[in-house]
Formats: sequence, C-alpha cells, structure tokens
Amino acid sequence: MYTDEDLERAVDKGIFTATSVETFRTYILNRNNTHVADEENFRLIASFNDIFVVIACALLLLSSGWVTHNFHPALATIVVSILAWGLAEFFVLKRKMALPAIALLIAFVGGVYASVVLMFEAPSENSLMLAALVASTGAWFHWKRFKVPITVAAGAVTVVVFFVSLLLSVSPVFKDYLMYLMFLGGVAIFFIAMRWDAADLKRVTGKSDVAFWLHLTSAPLIVHPIFSNLGVLEGNESLASLAAIIVLYILLTFTSVVIDRRAFMVSSLVYVLVALTKLLNTYGLAGDSFAYVGVFIGFSLLLLSGFWHKARRQLVAYLPQPVKERVPIVV
Repeated sequence: MYTDEDLERAVDKGIFTATSVETFRTYILNRNNTHVADEENFRLIASFNDIFVVIACALLLLSSGWVTHNFHPALATIVVSILAWGLAEFFVLKRKMALPAIALLIAFVGGVYASVVLMFEAPSENSLMLAALVASTGAWFHWKRFKVPITVAAGAVTVVVFFVSLLLSVSPVFKDYLMYLMFLGGVAIFFIAMRWDAADLKRVTGKSDVAFWLHLTSAPLIVHPIFSNLGVLEGNESLASLAAIIVLYILLTFTSVVIDRRAFMVSSLVYVLVALTKLLNTYGLAGDSFAYVGVFIGFSLLLLSGFWHKARRQLVAYLPQPVKERVPIVV
C-alpha cells in the first residue's frame, strides 16, 4: 500500500518520472470518476496489521499504566508516554505504520498532559496551563522526530488550552466567555489549516494530511460555540433559532465545499438533526420526526457527495482571485 507522497518521493529518487506518475494518477482518477483533491485522502490503515499493532500497543500501554498506577497516578501516565515514544521508534520511524502512529501520538501527548496535571493535588488554571505548555513542547519534539500528520493538530489544541488557561488564571471573569475563547481558538486553528492546505493545493503530499487533521480539530471548536449559543441542545425550540441553525448549516456547507473539506458539515450535523427533529415535533410529527429528518439529510449528503466536484467548480468560479489561489485546484 502506498500514498501520493510515496509516489512523489519515488520521483525525487529517480525511480519513476514525474510524467509517468502524473499519467498513472490521471488513469486512476478517470477510472474512478473522481478528482484527487476532492477525495480528502489521508493515511489511516494500510492493512489489518495496523489494527493488530494498535490493539497490542493499547494492551501494553493500558496494562503498564494500571500496574504503575498503584505507586502514583502521575507515574502511570509518565510510563505510558515513555512507552508510546519507544513504540513509535519502531512502528512509526521504521515501519511507517499510519494507524499506530496516530494512536501512539495521542497516547504520548495525552500522557504528557495528564502527567503534569496529576502532579498537583487538585487541577487549577495554573496546573492546566503548565500541562498544556509541557504537552505542546512534547508535541513539537514528537513532530521533529516522527513527522506524524496529526501531531500539528494535537500541538495546536495544547496551545489553545494554554492560552485559555492563562486567561482564566489572570481573571476568573473569562469563565463567562469560555465559549467565545473556544471559538477564537478554533478560528486560529482553521487559518493554520488553510496555510497548510495552501502549501499543497494538489493534495499529493503529507502537508495535506496535516491540514486534514487541523480542519478536523478546528471544526468542532468553531461549530459547537455557535450552535450552543443558539440553545438548541438546551431546549430552545423557537422557530427563529431553528431557522438560524439551518441557515448556519448551509453556510458551513458552502464553506466545506469551497475549501474542499467535509469536517464542518460533519461537526454541525448533530445540531441540524436535533433542530429539524424539534421543528417537525412542533408541527405534529412526533415519533417519526427523526426518521424523516434522517432520510432528508442522508439523501442530501449523498447527492452532494455525488456532485461534489461540479458544485465546487460552480462556487469557486465566483470567488475573488486571491481566494481561488488559496483553495484546492478545480480541474
């Protein structure tokens, strides 16, 4: 199993010519009636061995943490972090296994963060801030060593946690604006993702994988505060709020199509399902409302998926030239 990035490296080493690789890509895309930039390809599983290794790593990490937990909780998470790094030396650096790389990165960064928090008797803004700082530093070293695409997203999250904790430690009044801080953090990660996307508009290198995980991280941080403030999950069933949710979902869908990333649509889907279900309940379709909504949303998403490239071509054609230059190429 190989990726577009593997093909690019083969070209760099003179194994294939750039022309032959491009011809091969064109043949595969024409055969599948698709376009490479629209597929959001990223490495996850190359074979069942990836799943096998992840299961084995999880057993080792959890068991090691459980054994050392009796001495001190922080010691358990430190052991997990050390083991996760050690396992990555072989399965990531030597074997280049994608799914174990993701799992071990999460275990490492999460373990580092938890280790610092557990060293304090009770969590506080200062302990969370210190933990986020140490975890982001660990993520940076992990990235320099292993170059796992999800590492940048994990580091971005720890940086957001650091700044939020810093503001909360400065003044408790920021607790009332936690959703707004989350939203700003999501927007910041979104722009970082767009910078990575702009560096690989054809989406054939590992930079596209990094952007994918950044978009997947930014989407819930942006979407949740917006929909949560509308109160749809807290029982606010006013027609105005429900209409606003639908309009917002349409805007997020347009955004997803233009930047060629489906993360915003997926992140906001649960809110739209709840909103439309409550709307139908209000008009006497209680009981079957969720099924009606599921049929409508499911059909709409499948229709959009089938005509994704054509929809992108139409939308991108109306964008200003500076914006066109920063979104994936439309063939």
